[in-house]
Amino acid sequence: MEKILSKIPAFEPGSVWLVGAGPGDTGLLTLYAYEALRQADVLVYDALVGQDILELTGPDTILEYAGKRGGKPSPKQKDITERLITLAREGKKVLRLKGGDPYIFGRGGEEALMLAANNIPFRVIPGISSGVGGLAYAGIPLTHRETNSAVTFLTGHDANGEVPNVKWEHIAKGSPVIVIYMGLKHIKVITDRLVGFGRPKSEPVAVIFRATLADQQVVTSTLENAASDVEKSGLKPPALIVVGDTVNLRSELDWFSPFTNDAPET
Repeated sequence: MEKILSKIPAFEPGSVWLVGAGPGDTGLLTLYAYEALRQADVLVYDALVGQDILELTGPDTILEYAGKRGGKPSPKQKDITERLITLAREGKKVLRLKGGDPYIFGRGGEEALMLAANNIPFRVIPGISSGVGGLAYAGIPLTHRETNSAVTFLTGHDANGEVPNVKWEHIAKGSPVIVIYMGLKHIKVITDRLVGFGRPKSEPVAVIFRATLADQQVVTSTLENAASDVEKSGLKPPALIVVGDTVNLRSELDWFSPFTNDAPET
């Protein structure tokens, strides 16, 4: 292991690493992410980064919370990016840690552009997105030869917290599997729009809560009933919504639940 870690580029003072922490399970961290946690002077982390991951930092690492949660007071993106620049200019090794992957609905591109504009050296370390890892832990293949050769990743809200202004008709008719991040607030509107543009009411839906963690729970339903079934479950975000026939494979491929002490699936 040390031989492998020795080949990882040095975390230079005055630089920023934009790192994906993965969907939650600590074991899904990349080696680059692990080494960055050990070396960072300052860790600026998001709301979805778990305590187990934070505990991998070095003894002298300073932790700064910069989490954003819908409907709650949150740091402004501009302030977060300016803080990264300030810390780097102070000569710190700055680790910007995000849940999932920095460039998949993580606003990593915005931060990288500002770092580049201010001549701050940076490196981007991809992470396993929940749209990939979360499905795998729920027993739902992202693609499957007999069901789909295309996937659409979609955010469930725009910059203002509203339903995104996308071409819903094209998504409904053009993608056999749809993976929706941060969509729980608008699940009723989203499912209604998909049905309105031709998706069958009976099409399977899975909503994955706290994906890859020991208390992960999955609500399986249909487009017609997903919103009411989620409400009945009482479960809260973070959650991932999956629409498509690959959801049906969960009944045979749910390998993760037997390893946990979860309550029975709703």
